[in-house]
Amino acid sequence: MEFSKIGFIGLGLIGGSIAKTIKRIYPDTEMIATAGHRSTVAEAYADHTIKNDELLPVSDFSDCDLIFLCCPVKQNLIYLKQLKSVIKKGCIITDVGSVKGDIHRAVCELDMEDVFIGGHPMTGSEKTGYANATSYLLENAYYILTPTAKTAPDTLHAFQQYIASLGAQTLILGYEEHDYATASISHLPHVIAATLVNLISSIDNDDETMKTIAAGGFRDITRIASSSPVMWQHICLSNRDQILKLIDRYTDALGDIRALVENKDTEKIFDFFSAAKDYRDSITIAKSGPIKKVYEFYCDLIDEAGGIATIATILASNNLSIKNIGILHNREFENGVLHIEMYEQDALNTAIDLLKKYHYTVYER
Repeated sequence: MEFSKIGFIGLGLIGGSIAKTIKRIYPDTEMIATAGHRSTVAEAYADHTIKNDELLPVSDFSDCDLIFLCCPVKQNLIYLKQLKSVIKKGCIITDVGSVKGDIHRAVCELDMEDVFIGGHPMTGSEKTGYANATSYLLENAYYILTPTAKTAPDTLHAFQQYIASLGAQTLILGYEEHDYATASISHLPHVIAATLVNLISSIDNDDETMKTIAAGGFRDITRIASSSPVMWQHICLSNRDQILKLIDRYTDALGDIRALVENKDTEKIFDFFSAAKDYRDSITIAKSGPIKKVYEFYCDLIDEAGGIATIATILASNNLSIKNIGILHNREFENGVLHIEMYEQDALNTAIDLLKKYHYTVYER
């Protein structure tokens, strides 16, 4: 399959980054887009990413080989209905949403299962909009594909190969499995972080003692509570059932540890924290021991031979020791594909300045 003309409905951080990546890797691809604001389209036209400089009606997407739906879920459902009578034979429609249930159910109701493949690029940050889109946002990031029961194997293979060619690491999941997994490792942690922040806010005194002395542990575990309230409002409503199941399971788990503490069960309390430590330490770039101050940053890295070695050499030649280094595949709430941890603050500052000097794009937490 050839994707010689690609359309984008919505052109924010994710849609814009996919479009810029395609333009970088496949410069001859014709791309068109429409968005919520004409200024977004004008900006993408000005940097030669897309062909049109005005907002487009859905009918203008009739000759696209591939269409990315990059709006909030509810808006994507509206566009999906409009596209049904517009798209040409052989066109693939995909989306980039972090919850797949609603759109998959809509696809079934519209009898569009043979043309739709769900997509979830696990990359991005708290920054939004086309202005923050980059042509390397997909690099080494997990990109989950959720085909339907009627997706032809050769169509899925072709689309998977295309997404992989953009630098992403593809995974194929059923949409229900996807929603449960993302609710577990992404949605529930955000609910927990926000709940903890709200709890501390409600029990703090008038002098804001807790806020004043809040240190590394609290800040690290609640950092994600600073994400967009609007986005998480939509996610909680879209993935309601899975989130409720996991809140119930987490509540039960809290009850279990509460009972252990109440009963002063020394051995089982140790086992509780030991099991958590072992599992956490098994995750890539895990931080062993209690939560501490970390000296870390992220940077973009082109997926090419010797890329990491080059950075390591630059730092080593300046007498900078790296504590930890690794590729991030789940990048939904982190900027940059490469994670680097240093031993101390001075080394961190020097490393950042040095890599910027060599024209690396560096993101500081």
